[in-house]
Amino acid sequence: MTEQQQIVVPAPPEEPPAVPADPQAPVRKDRRVLRAALRWTAAVVVFAAVGAGTAYGITGLERTDVPGLATESDGRWEYPPLTKPPLPSGSPGPQAESNPAGTHHADLRALLLPAPKGAGENEALRGSDGWLATEDFLKEYAKEDRDAFRQQLVDGGLRHIAARGWTTEDGTRTRVYLLQFDTAAVVEDTFFRPLFPYGAPSHPVRGAVTVGPDETFPEEAAVAGVQGRFYAESRPYAAEHDRQAYLAAGDVLAVVLQSRKGTAHAVPFRQTVVLQSQLLG
Repeated sequence: MTEQQQIVVPAPPEEPPAVPADPQAPVRKDRRVLRAALRWTAAVVVFAAVGAGTAYGITGLERTDVPGLATESDGRWEYPPLTKPPLPSGSPGPQAESNPAGTHHADLRALLLPAPKGAGENEALRGSDGWLATEDFLKEYAKEDRDAFRQQLVDGGLRHIAARGWTTEDGTRTRVYLLQFDTAAVVEDTFFRPLFPYGAPSHPVRGAVTVGPDETFPEEAAVAGVQGRFYAESRPYAAEHDRQAYLAAGDVLAVVLQSRKGTAHAVPFRQTVVLQSQLLG
């Protein structure tokens, strides 16, 4: 709310001047009190209605307006307008009842979140024809964990990986990976639940020292049909502060990583996660 929009509470009604006592005075006083009470009750109702209208306006805004329940001046990035790619003719969406496997029939590369305005894109993450090699994805993780993670991806039937990365002017590095498998059951039962529990991810990101659950991530930002695990590195940070999100959306496991010297800010991380979730949901 701006200073020009501040709600000014009206002063209470002034008491009328005293009148000579007569037999009807108590009745008039009672009526004055009743009228004043009614006026204040009406004012309270109006303020409550204004508050309810404000809440409705916030929850009804488009996803590019307040993603992650952010406000206008809290450091959100400016993303281009987002549109889901069209589905092949006759193909159901990933949450349709006729699609129990949770298959994303749209081109996975078109489901990647674009870079925000002013960011420099990491061309290396585009891979060959838009598909990233598994080895390039595994470079995000500690060397001692790569072999085990690679084997799990092979055993889980990884089909391909689409990726995008960028760096903003403040030095925040963002990497988004979409790993597609055969079914939603494989994503949930083989990867999401066992490898990314509440406490900490089973495979540590390279350079992150102590990682725990990000309990500040707002529950209201959840996207229907998309499950999420959110982590943040604890102090003392290493060379960079890391934030991580793992999303199960149908047959896709999405990995969102953000790193920055000093502190990786929470707002752009939440914004990025929510927008990517909406593209997949």
